[in-house]
This record gives sequence, structure tokens and C-alpha cells, in this order.
Amino acid sequence: MRQRRTHDEFEYLHFERLDGHILKVTIDRPENWLNAVNAQMHEEMTQLFPVLQEETEARCILLTGSGKTFSAGGDFDWFPQFQDPDLLEEVRRDGKSLIWDMLDVQVPIVAAVNGHAMGLGASIALLCDIIFVAESATIGDPHVKVGIVAGDGGTIAWPLAVGPALAKQYLLTGDPIPAAEAHRIGLVNFVTPDDECVDQALAFARRIAAGAPRAIQYTKIATNKLIKDAANTAFDVAAALEIVTFKTEDHQEALAALKERREPTFRNR
Repeated sequence: MRQRRTHDEFEYLHFERLDGHILKVTIDRPENWLNAVNAQMHEEMTQLFPVLQEETEARCILLTGSGKTFSAGGDFDWFPQFQDPDLLEEVRRDGKSLIWDMLDVQVPIVAAVNGHAMGLGASIALLCDIIFVAESATIGDPHVKVGIVAGDGGTIAWPLAVGPALAKQYLLTGDPIPAAEAHRIGLVNFVTPDDECVDQALAFARRIAAGAPRAIQYTKIATNKLIKDAANTAFDVAAALEIVTFKTEDHQEALAALKERREPTFRNR
């Protein structure tokens, strides 16, 4: 069993206490402006939510990204390593723990999606309790565009938010959604001017923090039972099928096309 980290032991996640009862967590990978998820960030995200489960001081958590991006999801430079079955199994286990542990955080989480949120970044944002999105940001789950299944929470978060039909429209195409459209279809709670996203999310976090903590946390626990039921139904299937598609020729073709800056040609192999 991994030893849980303290706040100052994370490299890509920064912690700041605000107003005494708000804990701000910022996703920040300085060498990658997209805040793309590599092996280390995936491990840190996996360890983040057990740390937040033990939070006793904060009454609300504010989760955002650095710069102009929330998180663009998986780092494609990491993907070739997934041909190693042991690594792929480790990532699958960690990915499941990440989602389950996030749903078990009792303290409400307000997301300030300050920029693009894709793939795993979108799943994390959409599984927060309240979601603010900057008006220039887009949200999407482009797994199919690289020949793999949305196995890290997209098949849970999207159908619950907008229903199966709209969820499949975006999951089967990988098309990104502009912030205004995401709000119109009920995927997110609020759209803000770019330079006001974090401030407006913080104002809402302060409102939650001023409420009765146990009543709010227990209400979240009860509501998240519905999400956890959906996770129990869909997550393991999606994750298993994602492992299968990592081994396909179509996935390798997608990675090659990205590297060569061309459109992929998928052959159902």
C-alpha cells in the first residue's frame, strides 16, 4: 500500500488554504502548458483524492488548472508505454481508484475549469460537484479519435449529465464542446468570462463553506450514491475495453498520424 503524501510532496498539484475553510488545489505541470497527464501526474491525481478524503479543516475544495488549461487529458507521449501489460494493468487499477476515491471525498468540490478540459481532465471536472467554465474553454472526450475507449470515467460522467443520446453524440465522435454549448445542454453549471472563472468559482465555494458542513457533506454523500451506482455498472467494462483497444492497430495508426500531423486511416484492426 502506498504511503499517502503530504501537500508539499506533490510536484504537479499545488495546495493553498483560503479564508480558513477553502482548500484550493491547482493542477500545474510547468513543462507542459496543456497540463497533460503523464505517468507522474496520473500517480499524483490517484493520490490526491485519498488526501482530500482526510481533509478536516476545509469546508469546500476549489479545483482548477494553471495558465490557460485545466487539463488536456493523457499525454500522447506516454501512450506507447501502454504496450507493456504490467504498466497497463497498473494504470487501470489507479484509474479506478482515482474515480472511486474522488466520489468518496465528502467535502464539496467546486471546479474552476479555466481552460480546455479533455479526456481524463474532462472526467475529473465533470465529476466535481459544481462546475464553472471559462467562456473560451472547451470540454471533450477524444478517446475514440486515438482509437481507444473512454475508459477513465467518460462513460459515467457524460450520460449522467446530459443523457445517453447526447453523451453518445460526443463520446462517439470525440468532438469538443464550447463552454456556452456545454452550459446549454446541462453539462456544466456556469460559464464565466475567462478572467473571472476562478474568482466566481471561489465566490461560490465561499457560499458553500458558509453553510452547515455536515448537512452539506451528507447531502453530497447521498447524491453521489447515484453516481457510484453508475460507476459500478459502467466503469469496469469501459476500462477493460480500453485495455483491448490499446492493443489494436487502429490505436497505433492514430498515434502515428498524430506524430506525422495527418489524418488517421482506421482499418478495424
